[in-house]
Amino acid sequence: MDFEAVGKCSALHPKPAGLSLQYGTAGFRTKAEQLNHVMYRMGLLSVLRSKQTKSTIGVMVTASHNPEEDNGVKLVDPLGEMLNPSWEEYATHLANAEEQEVQRVLAEICQKEAVSLHQQASVFIGRDTRPSSEKLSQSVIDGISALRGQYHDYGLLTTPQLHYMVCCQNTQGRYGKATLEGYYNKLSKAFVELTKQAFNSGEGQRCLKVDCANGIGALKLKEMEHNLPRQLSIHIYNDGSKEKLNHMCGADFVKVHQKPPLGLEMKPNERCCSFDGDADRIVYYYTDAAGHFHLIDGDKIATLISIFLKESLVKVEQKLVMGVVQTAYANGNSTRYLEETMKVPVHCVKTGVKHLHHKAQEFDIGVYFEANGHGTVLFSKAAEEKIRHLAKEGKDNKKREAAKMFENTIDLINQTVGDAISDMLVIEAILALKGLTVQEWDAIYTDLPNRQLKVKVADRRVIDTADAERRAVSPPGLQEKIDDLVKKYRLSRAFVRPSGTEDVVRVYAEADTQENADALAHEVSLAVYQLAGGAGEPPQPVS
Repeated sequence: MDFEAVGKCSALHPKPAGLSLQYGTAGFRTKAEQLNHVMYRMGLLSVLRSKQTKSTIGVMVTASHNPEEDNGVKLVDPLGEMLNPSWEEYATHLANAEEQEVQRVLAEICQKEAVSLHQQASVFIGRDTRPSSEKLSQSVIDGISALRGQYHDYGLLTTPQLHYMVCCQNTQGRYGKATLEGYYNKLSKAFVELTKQAFNSGEGQRCLKVDCANGIGALKLKEMEHNLPRQLSIHIYNDGSKEKLNHMCGADFVKVHQKPPLGLEMKPNERCCSFDGDADRIVYYYTDAAGHFHLIDGDKIATLISIFLKESLVKVEQKLVMGVVQTAYANGNSTRYLEETMKVPVHCVKTGVKHLHHKAQEFDIGVYFEANGHGTVLFSKAAEEKIRHLAKEGKDNKKREAAKMFENTIDLINQTVGDAISDMLVIEAILALKGLTVQEWDAIYTDLPNRQLKVKVADRRVIDTADAERRAVSPPGLQEKIDDLVKKYRLSRAFVRPSGTEDVVRVYAEADTQENADALAHEVSLAVYQLAGGAGEPPQPVS
């Protein structure tokens, strides 16, 4: 391959001096003006990955819930999953290479991965609504073109839609049609079929207020609205026409601040939800008659979906293994409810979607949600085939009808990645079918009061963890100190973990009352500050 063209084009996308970036769970993210060279190089890398896998690869230009000034990029592997970890390392190496090293790094990747340079390359590109996204998308295209790869630029897409397109393309349409219309049709058809019984029972309109974080979700939800039954009345807020992306709105804001987004008026007991900036996370919430705000996060979403799927399994009389995957941030009462009341096995993994997704693949039905509202359900090939066969060929009418509902549920779920639009429709379908109000859903179990804090340290690497980040292995004495503090409070637990992006240590504490959770979080923060090289002022009590 002629890497000379790469060198010439590379000069048009210079790397800022001294800039070093790491490809993480979210790909690359930083200030938009620093990303030109990264986008160009990820265009190059996507071509190599496409040649190596003999598949279409996706490149998504987004910084999700970050401020509007930021941007980012992530690559999507052939089945719509996140980039393989070994290629994450190549991405970091290539992004940080000096100008004159780029050609050499590409040649090394080709050699290590036995990339056939004669193989065709195909890349799908999508972008969010940030002012910087169009220009940065063009830099990706420049990279793809420099290596003579083929590309299809979808323009504005939610992140989950790009994952979906890549999966459709590489399964030769078995997963669906790789077009926006194909995505809307698949989801809306499944939703209509699934909710037929509930919506035909004479119940009036179900209203839902949706905060779209002034992002791409608003555009795409509007495009899809006409495909949905009129019994579901969706009211879109923060549609991007007035305010800034993610500013005091969106799923992350609502989850962190435990209050409604700016620009959405709430009446008591109204069902509301928020997407994040690229529409791959969702949280629900409402205010009660006394005006108290109630958040329904990823844990409660996972529980609702698990209840429905378990009931569906009973109806089709299939012995399929179902499991729920959580992280250490999952509320203790959600874990207790799933294990003790529902008798569903729960597995805890390290923070980060790739860890949850990977573990969920081990079950016939794997449900995973992070507390922040990012999650989905995975069905094994064998489980899916069983259900589809039963829906088509089942002799018993009752079982066949139940299998058809199950099949529609499978089609309504975007299995490639967490998808706010898909998850919203799954939740709305389940609530309608079960006749549940948002308050009844919230009351399935009560969250234990909790508190999250951050402690500034000189070097976050002094903290090392084990047991899915629930126990600190170093520095010496820290875990023992946490254990002693936890013993002081009822129903309590606490853990610490280093941030993936900045020199802070994240502290999580849970207890029987908010006062105790706050006190425990503060005491653990002080222990981290004292034993792990705290920087700046010591942590102050939670006010």
